[in-house]
Amino acid sequence: MQWLRSLLFIVQMYLAMAVLALVYIVPAVISPRGAYAGVHAYCRWVRLSARWMVGLKTEVRGEVPTDEVLIASKHQSFLDIILLCSVLPRPKFIMKKELVWAPILGWFALRMGCVPVDRGKRGAAIAKMLDDVAKGRALPGQLIIYPQGTRVAPGVAKPFKVGSAVLYRELGQDCVPAATNVGVFWPRHGIYRRPGLAVLEFLPRISAGLDQHAFMARLEQEVETRSNALMAEAGFQVEDRR
Repeated sequence: MQWLRSLLFIVQMYLAMAVLALVYIVPAVISPRGAYAGVHAYCRWVRLSARWMVGLKTEVRGEVPTDEVLIASKHQSFLDIILLCSVLPRPKFIMKKELVWAPILGWFALRMGCVPVDRGKRGAAIAKMLDDVAKGRALPGQLIIYPQGTRVAPGVAKPFKVGSAVLYRELGQDCVPAATNVGVFWPRHGIYRRPGLAVLEFLPRISAGLDQHAFMARLEQEVETRSNALMAEAGFQVEDRR
């Protein structure tokens, strides 16, 4: 029964995406604010319908940043994107270039000021990322990067990449780490959605000005430690392999 509920939830989730895209396409063409409004409406609907249809409650903890800041978040599934975009006033992502061509998502992402990069060319990707971010500064907001570069399932160890430290240094902004346990309930692949409480938590700020080594060490320690604690809270024990 839960599998069937999950399937129905996923079907309506994508139908809602199409409907809301039509509702907000004109405001989004007129202004990026229209794109943000559409994304906020969609993400809040997904959270509401997940609770109602599959028993998956969601919670955002910590102080939600509203200024121009870098956010470095744990990434486990589409749900952490939903949670971030439901509460941040002007979210924009460092995203893989292929997503530009995703129906609806790609266009709205570009209107919001998201920055596509080619992950296959590391040095060129970082240079282009910095250039694109600099050009987009006229559209202030919360720039989100996933330090591990991709979705990472609970219990899987994957190193943090240097791109987040480069952005932190070049932008000269505070960094807000974010931890999550959403992968316990909403996996990277598959249909089944497990009932429970999925959490995304904003952690204390890392002030601008740390050197690369100190920043990366603190970021990884805080994000991984807190994510493991949130997963344990959800009943998933993670062996610390670091």
